[in-house]
Order: sequence, then structure tokens, then C-alpha cells
Amino acid sequence: MDIGRPTNICHVAHVTYDRFDGFLGLPSEFEPDVPKKPPSASATVFGVSTESMQLSYDSRGNCVPTILTLLQSRLYDQGGLQVEGIFRITGDNSEEEFIREELNKGVLPERIDIHCLAGLIKAWFRELPRGVLDPLPSQQVMQCESEEDFVKVVRLLPQTEASLLNWAINLMADFVEFEDVNKMTSRNLALVFAPNMSQMADPLTALMYAVQVMNLLRILIDKTLRERKIASSHVDPCDNISEAQDGDVEEYNQEEEMYIFEEDEDEDIDEKDKEDETIEESGIKTLLADEHIPSTEVNTNDQKKQET
Repeated sequence: MDIGRPTNICHVAHVTYDRFDGFLGLPSEFEPDVPKKPPSASATVFGVSTESMQLSYDSRGNCVPTILTLLQSRLYDQGGLQVEGIFRITGDNSEEEFIREELNKGVLPERIDIHCLAGLIKAWFRELPRGVLDPLPSQQVMQCESEEDFVKVVRLLPQTEASLLNWAINLMADFVEFEDVNKMTSRNLALVFAPNMSQMADPLTALMYAVQVMNLLRILIDKTLRERKIASSHVDPCDNISEAQDGDVEEYNQEEEMYIFEEDEDEDIDEKDKEDETIEESGIKTLLADEHIPSTEVNTNDQKKQET
């Protein structure tokens, strides 16, 4: 028996699922039962692949799991940038377990211990099925010696891991900018993050590799800070004086400068004479000329002036 086409069809809504925003076009009556922005397609946001997680873009264009941007935002809002020993001091284990359960529901509770927030960021990287730096050839990483070598090998990362590494480097760079307060230098942060960025079974190999990963992170943090400093200076290449290609134009500029100098020379001399007279009247010129006078003699002169 042939099955015919369905009849009496009514198109109510067209629903699609987006990794960034969850279900799109969902009827309002279903929204209370189906979360609009699920944190993960798995039962947890820890220890699962990023492919199953809701993603979002950070301020620098990195596509990373939303849980990271959520924890980062709360960490900054609670003043974590200026907390001494941040990422080094561990939080309370019981509170961390509670926060994990809430994060699996897509909720971040209020008034969380600042060290728990920082610890959860490290835990998220540590519990990934594959470490962020694991796609890199370990032998090639071990052979890196200079900044150029590390930058070159990092370019071998896939897009997902590259975005996660870039996000982590910029996070650590943000805290290094406040190292005078939080006491966390680029080396300190690289030291606490290095064990969470790769996974190796052999303990001896893992220890040696972790040291090289620490060097990689430290170099990338310092490089990021230098680039930020250069970008913040707002140097405009057009402001630099380039050599004139036309000799006539250069000669004209020199003549124009000489004319301006000769025109203002008399005014500059008059101004200088007035300044010298003012200095002599106030006695400053005498003190400047005698700057090598011992301090005891200067004090005696000051006392005589006060008595007069």
C-alpha cells in the first residue's frame, strides 16, 4: 500500500538552532521549557569539546565558548585585576562545585569568591578533552628558542585552538598590566597556566614540556604587551618628516626658515634680555651659578637672608 502525502498542514513557525544564540524562531509558548542560549549541548560545560558549546566573540574577535567570556567579565567586574595572587591562590572546593552546577545550567551566581572564578578558568582549560597546545608537534615546540620560533610554531594551531590561546594570552596580559598591585608578572601567570594548556601521559616528558610551554606563554604575553604599547602610542606615519625628493623644494624650505629666523631674531634677543633681568632681580641666576656650593654654606646664606 502506498502512503500518500500529508494533508491539512499548517506551517506555524520555522525554528533553527544556532551555536551562538541557541534556538531561533521558537514560539513564545515554548521558550520557558527550552532555554534560548544553552551553555552546552552536553550536560556540562567542563570537560567537553568546544564544538558542542555555545560560542561568542570577545572584544578582540576571538570566537570562544561563552562560559569563558562570562567568567572573564565577572572576574573584571569584581576587581580581580587588582587582587594579589590572582590565579595562584586556590578557592574553596565546595563553592567551586556549586558554581560548576550552576554554570551547567547557564547561570553564574552572584557574590562569588574571586579566586574561585579564576580557578574555574584554569579548570576549564585543564579539563578539555584535548589541550589547547596539543595539536602542535611537541618536538618542534621543544626546539623553540627565540620569540620568532615560538610565534612560528603557534601559527600551526587550528582555528579553534588558536582563538582559545589568543584569548588566554590577552587575559594574562590584562593582569600583567596591574602587576604592581596583584604581584603577578608574565612569568608567574605563565607558570600557573602552563600545566593547563597541554596533556601528556609520561610524567617526565610532561614536566619538561610544561617548562617549554611556560616559556611560550611568557614570550607571547610580553609580545602582546609590547604590541599594546605601540598601538596606544597612536604613532601616525604621516607625521614623520620624509626626505624631499625635489631639491628645489628642500632649498626653498631652508630659505623660508632662515627668513623667519632673521625676522624673529631681534624679538628673541629682547625677550632674552628681559628674562635675564628678571632672573637677576629674583636672585635665581646667582643660585644657578653656584650650584656646586656645599649645602652647609647655602643654608648659612639662607639664614642671613631671613635675618635681613
